[in-house]
Amino acid sequence: MRNLIDSAFRRFRHKNVVHLARLKNGLNVLELWHGVTYAFKDLSMSCTGQFLQYFLKKRKKHITILVGTSGDTGSSAIESVRGENNMDIFVLLPKDLCSQIQELQMTTVIEENVHVFTAHGNSDEIDEPIKELFADADFARKHNLMSLNSVNWSRIMVQIAHYFYAYFQCTPSMDMTPLPTVEIVVPTGGGGNLTAGYIAQKMGLPIQLVAVVNNNDIIHRTIQHGDFSFSGSVKSTLASAMDIQEPYNMERLLWLLSDCDGSLIKTLMEQFYLSKNLALPEELHRKLSEALSSCSASDEDIVQAMRRCWEDNRYLLCPHSAVSVHYHYKQLNCHLSNRPRCCLAPASAAKFPDAVLKAKLVPEVPPEIRALNTMETRSTTLRREDDWARILRDRIEAIAKPDTHRWSSSDPE
Repeated sequence: MRNLIDSAFRRFRHKNVVHLARLKNGLNVLELWHGVTYAFKDLSMSCTGQFLQYFLKKRKKHITILVGTSGDTGSSAIESVRGENNMDIFVLLPKDLCSQIQELQMTTVIEENVHVFTAHGNSDEIDEPIKELFADADFARKHNLMSLNSVNWSRIMVQIAHYFYAYFQCTPSMDMTPLPTVEIVVPTGGGGNLTAGYIAQKMGLPIQLVAVVNNNDIIHRTIQHGDFSFSGSVKSTLASAMDIQEPYNMERLLWLLSDCDGSLIKTLMEQFYLSKNLALPEELHRKLSEALSSCSASDEDIVQAMRRCWEDNRYLLCPHSAVSVHYHYKQLNCHLSNRPRCCLAPASAAKFPDAVLKAKLVPEVPPEIRALNTMETRSTTLRREDDWARILRDRIEAIAKPDTHRWSSSDPE
């Protein structure tokens, strides 16, 4: 296990893998973005990639990975498995709704096992053909389909460690009884990292979780009012990776909160998927609002947080991290809560130069990201009128090879 973890983190740029930036006015920013794609998903994805490779080689199996991405998931997933002969990865991204850098981090990976599709739809719409293929049990079994989205438990499992690290870095003392509470602010779209935090809390870690969202505020409304329902179409925001109206990890979170009542959650989620409208039962909403608090941030809030953090600290935030820091500044302005607080930073500002410019700041773009603009790209366009599921199905069938073609004699038993 230690060797797998060491291999997973060997490409990280910081010696500690993650870094806590201690800034003015009690602002603690946990930089989770020192991996190869400058996003927090590299942490869990690189580990998951190593775990997969280990077991697939032992079992001499091939898998087909399907990923829908609103920004960072796709590139992290690609980097975790690129070049591997026992995995093919199919990534769907929403055309022009990711940042240019996010898109290039996917389309510039020219590997035999990497298949990128740019779809004319939003982040929720690209999930539909993936769900359809998984729902076809015979097809899923034939091609060993799996997901590397945060529905994959191994990603949640690795992310739990973030919260313990954040706590040990930010707690004022380990010698008090009971241990002091640390507030951890989690920018969230699909709810995966939030679920990991709740599990850490259930494991006994004394943290108070704050879910912070952008204008796509379904998680905020669910926590505040029990209103788990769509509010029109997905809104494009500066924090584009969080532009999600259907946070699939809420099902997992609600199941945990319901004391693992599978029958109740199945009924509730069937109602949600049918009508896109669900009022949580009073008892379930009470448990949710006791476990989590929440806040939403507009694009204006994001820009203001980015500017204030720069003016106070000469520290650049990405727009997703700014959603988190907005909450911190809001608490300061209202003189609320003096408990220690840690704001999770899911990505580097280097990936979002357009947002940095909107905040009237100067982007700092490292050479490896600048180089993306001169690299060859490869992707398949999915037009709105196309049958996306059929195109995916046909491509998977076309590249399918007998397992005997996937292995060399040097592979381990």
